[in-house]
Amino acid sequence: TIEHLDWKACITRYDRPDTLFYLDPPYWQTQGYGVPFGLEEYYAMAELARRCQGQMIISVNDHPDMRRVFEGLEMIAVNTTYSVGGNNGHKASELVICNFRPEVDASRL
Repeated sequence: TIEHLDWKACITRYDRPDTLFYLDPPYWQTQGYGVPFGLEEYYAMAELARRCQGQMIISVNDHPDMRRVFEGLEMIAVNTTYSVGGNNGHKASELVICNFRPEVDASRL
């Protein structure tokens, strides 16, 4: 199924115990997405993750505000390197947030 829905409406429509949602919202306090996505959207996402029936995985940049917003959910910090156009890139940390306890070896991420 292909939908053109607001992220909240999509989750509400398809939320079932056997559903896995992957959310990749704009990274907090970064530019270039071209869409407004305020802190209240992240709070709404965290609340929905806490109460939905399905499993949810959310990836965001590792920022103190994001750690506060998603507090109480499972968080795994993942180190990565961003590169564009063959540049050496810069190292960064991302958070993989889950509303369930993932059975993974985080050291391999």
